[in-house]
Amino acid sequence: MNTPPDIVLLASDRHTRAPLRAQLIEDGFEVVATETWPAMREHLRPGAKPRLAIVDLQGLEHPREVLDGLRVLMKPGCVLVISAAGTVAPDDLARRGMTVLRRPASIDEVVAAVRAASKSTCASRSC
Repeated sequence: MNTPPDIVLLASDRHTRAPLRAQLIEDGFEVVATETWPAMREHLRPGAKPRLAIVDLQGLEHPREVLDGLRVLMKPGCVLVISAAGTVAPDDLARRGMTVLRRPASIDEVVAAVRAASKSTCASRSC
């Protein structure tokens, strides 16, 4: 049986995705990074879900569809969203129960939010 990664990251821009994934790995997390919602969804199967899903809304196609899908597949407390202007309002994200980081957010801020989530709601693989 394959063990799921700690984190599945969705970021359409590789210039954001690659350094964030590298830093999370450096900090000891197992990370799968994807650039599309269908690719991310493959890693959110029942019984094999990650502890945390991270979604960067910058440049993401159909962000509301992605967030609606995540709401069904993951507990909201196990979803970290990096907001982007012109996509979904941060207040709407917060109402969904997801953790929101507002832009501009540094890689260090994202990693700190991941560490905090790992110690709380998402400490178990019950997301």
